[in-house]
Amino acid sequence: MPRLITPMMASLRRGLPHDEDRYGWEFKWDGVRAIAYVTGGQVRLLSRTGQDMTETYPELAVLARRVKGPVIVDGEIIAIGDGRPDFGLLQSRMHVRRPSGRLVLQVPVQFYLFDLLHHDGQSLLPVPYTGRRERLAELGLDADPVRTTPWYPGGAADVLAASLAHALEGVIGKPLASAYHPGQRRDWIKIKNVKLQEVIICGWKPGQGRRADTIGSLLVGVRDGPRLRYAGHVGTGFTQAGLADLMGRLRPLYRSDSPFGTAVPAPHARGARWVQPRLVGEVAFTEWTSDKVLRHPSWRGLRADKNPGQVHQAG
Repeated sequence: MPRLITPMMASLRRGLPHDEDRYGWEFKWDGVRAIAYVTGGQVRLLSRTGQDMTETYPELAVLARRVKGPVIVDGEIIAIGDGRPDFGLLQSRMHVRRPSGRLVLQVPVQFYLFDLLHHDGQSLLPVPYTGRRERLAELGLDADPVRTTPWYPGGAADVLAASLAHALEGVIGKPLASAYHPGQRRDWIKIKNVKLQEVIICGWKPGQGRRADTIGSLLVGVRDGPRLRYAGHVGTGFTQAGLADLMGRLRPLYRSDSPFGTAVPAPHARGARWVQPRLVGEVAFTEWTSDKVLRHPSWRGLRADKNPGQVHQAG
């Protein structure tokens, strides 16, 4: 059984394709992508960047007792809040390598499976999407905390409408006859209900009032060719616990000058605390301005599973 399969990715589309009946449609889950390797009665969980997350989510070890033979499955680790995936809630688990039993009980996670890549000595990467989904269903893994997600042949508009009605992030379309291409953005497409953008934290401004002793806003950027481009400042969407965690992570990254390769507006540059551009986060926003700055961004949380060098403007 292979020790590492890099997840296949989806390319962002602005709307549904005209040949939507050529695809199988799934809901887009708001969590952390994970590949699970199950063999010898043990589970190994790796992120999309190859980071080992096994100890972070001990409740998912139950997967080893539910399958026979070596298995590799692809899916999303999520936390449920108010009846839907809550990425902010998942943040309290993502950065804890060995969570306490109390935290596991307070913030349980689920593993939503949507692909089967290897089973009982056979690679399923060349098998069509429909075949892989059939084999995944046959494993009978749809019981908490592991779920086999639904998929729908065609009917994209209805699936997208359902995702919007349930406040989900959007949908993923996968050609029915497509193979699985590790590490590639090929064939799969995604359509989002809300605009999300990965950003690199490059600095922060002190807050005022109740936030006088902590972060008032983050100065964030994206890669634009060889340079790091200023993309705006984010001052909403934080929790007190999240701010405390960010302060602890940013202090050791202090630097005396701006890491941006483009100008930062004077009001935001004035009094800024600059940091090494090593941390990646995610924001929700309404649109990009003509100056390529995020309009009305709101902080969603850190993305420890993302590489700063791969953070570009998504759309």
